[in-house]
Amino acid sequence: MQEGLLDARRLNSFKKMKELMTAYYIDAKTAEQNNKQVAWVTSGAPVEILHAMDVIPIYPENHAAMCGVQRMGEELQRAAEERGFSADLCSYARTDIGSIHTGKSPVFGLPKPDFMVACNNICTTVVKWYEAVSRIYGCPVFMVDMPFLRQGLEDHIVEYAGGQLQELIDFLVVQTGRRFDDDRFLDVLVKSMETTNLWGEILDTARHSPAPMSCFDAFIHIGPIVTLRGTQGCIDYYKVLKQELEERIENGFGAIPEERHRLLWDNLPIWFNLRDLSERLAEWKTCLVAATYTDSWRAQVYTGGENGLDRKTVLRELAKAYLLPYINNGFPERVRILKNMLEKYRADGFLMHSDRSCKPYSLGQYMIRDRLTQETGIPGLVIEADMTDPRQYAEAPTMNRIEAYLESLTDR
Repeated sequence: MQEGLLDARRLNSFKKMKELMTAYYIDAKTAEQNNKQVAWVTSGAPVEILHAMDVIPIYPENHAAMCGVQRMGEELQRAAEERGFSADLCSYARTDIGSIHTGKSPVFGLPKPDFMVACNNICTTVVKWYEAVSRIYGCPVFMVDMPFLRQGLEDHIVEYAGGQLQELIDFLVVQTGRRFDDDRFLDVLVKSMETTNLWGEILDTARHSPAPMSCFDAFIHIGPIVTLRGTQGCIDYYKVLKQELEERIENGFGAIPEERHRLLWDNLPIWFNLRDLSERLAEWKTCLVAATYTDSWRAQVYTGGENGLDRKTVLRELAKAYLLPYINNGFPERVRILKNMLEKYRADGFLMHSDRSCKPYSLGQYMIRDRLTQETGIPGLVIEADMTDPRQYAEAPTMNRIEAYLESLTDR
């Protein structure tokens, strides 16, 4: 592949995103001087409630992903393992714990949390992970319990989850010493809905052929919606990104030159191999047009409608958004979601990353692949790796398998 081709096709909005995220980290690192509080939160936590209380959310998972991209993961994971944490634990957890103990980080470390909020709609590891970190910092941790949806979204589950969000509010009132302002909450929810709408529209630009962006772009530009949804800065940024993508569509400019294959990606990215994999796929004229991971942040947030804010109702509806992520659904629903995405993005194949660390995401992928192929006729490939631990990845054999798979798609 021509040297620098992907760099030349990088979205111009990337610079603005870096500025936004840098300002966010500076705000968090100077929180104490500005009489603000910092909460470490999981990626699936109801961040709108924290923003409504003017608490700055910090995401250890995002930090671990950055460490992976910078190829710092293995060193930090070994530091955690030397302190007794098993190599079988989530590599995100080991990366962040290693960073705490060594002080090494691509952003000079994360600010000390005043408290922590863990939501188990992504996995149960986060509960014990946050308990371990809370002991290091001597701070409280609140766990939001979101039941796994084995048979869909049932009323009693929604009622229970809505109650969990009210308990979170009660916890935050005690921790911050502030009252909960329903009007402020409504404002954040309205902004959150606008943000998720924008993110969905951005992802859907990849329905066009050639796709104006790939999932590799989405993996990078997902940062603001994870950390800053519910804020005006996030809205302003995604408007700029959306405009740039629409201009690409008008000009027939594709993320991948001479796009030949369009694939769906399942599971987290392989962060340490992001650039290499994107370049190899580009060589093979293949575009990842959609991913279950990036799609999880397009869930709608209810704002109360024209009749004003009924907090209990809104919390129930907000709970639905946090119950519905792909990873919190059973296998039949995952097959349905993947089937719809294959059709929506006109994908002719799919790659499933069997992530050694993320067992809830990876469990059942071979069965899901077979069922999906049976129902759609579209073949899929499962590759085995880890999101941030390069010791669990054999690059050459994996690339050979992907190349052979793409050749089989061409011959169909």
